[in-house]
Amino acid sequence: MIKVIINADDFGYSRGANYGILDTFLEGALTSTTLLANMPATSHAIELAKKHKGLGVGVHLTLTCGRPLCDDTSSLTDHTGAFRAYDWYARGNRPEAAEVEKEWRAQIEKIKDAGVEPTHLDTHHHINRFEPMRTVMVELARFYGLPVRNNFSMPEAGDLRTTDLFVDDPRILLEDREKIKARFKDAGSVEIMCHPAYLDKPLLDRSDYTYNRTEEAEGLMLAALREKLSVKNGFKLISYHGLE
Repeated sequence: MIKVIINADDFGYSRGANYGILDTFLEGALTSTTLLANMPATSHAIELAKKHKGLGVGVHLTLTCGRPLCDDTSSLTDHTGAFRAYDWYARGNRPEAAEVEKEWRAQIEKIKDAGVEPTHLDTHHHINRFEPMRTVMVELARFYGLPVRNNFSMPEAGDLRTTDLFVDDPRILLEDREKIKARFKDAGSVEIMCHPAYLDKPLLDRSDYTYNRTEEAEGLMLAALREKLSVKNGFKLISYHGLE
């Protein structure tokens, strides 16, 4: 039996993202999401999460979207006070590790204080693949006892819970079940990342990934997909709560 987590990033980005994620959970194959703690629709996402307890909700730690929750984190921000763009990191620039830790701890605590107990940690734009963010996320995962997304290699993090495999393209779900099984044949557990949403002005104004989100939402709500990933076909849909 292959355990499959289908996780939607960007819960809290906008109300359109929130409703798209919720519908793919209620009507489709989605099992999990990760929540941005610093966006205008964060409070709306928290309300939805508290009403729908079956949806696994992790923390989508961010340094590249919105503004920080903490003051005195100047190495994380541009001249406007917003987080720096991903390109800044891609060019080899690095923030202060202590400021990353302070900000990410605040993001986790905001979600916990709101009454949502996180299931796991991952990062927006996979920023944890760079140091010092990788080390900080590992330390926070250990502190809070949370699993992490398996999108990086770090031997000293081998004590952390994660899936055997991480897939960053949900189009694998369009394949027939035998091809999916062949892809996952050496994995007891898999996370498939996705970004379902209904488009609204915040997404259209701020995100480079737009119309594909609506296609993902539609695909994840197909009855044929739920049938394909059923127990009788050798799959078990879980959230990070079900990860051993």
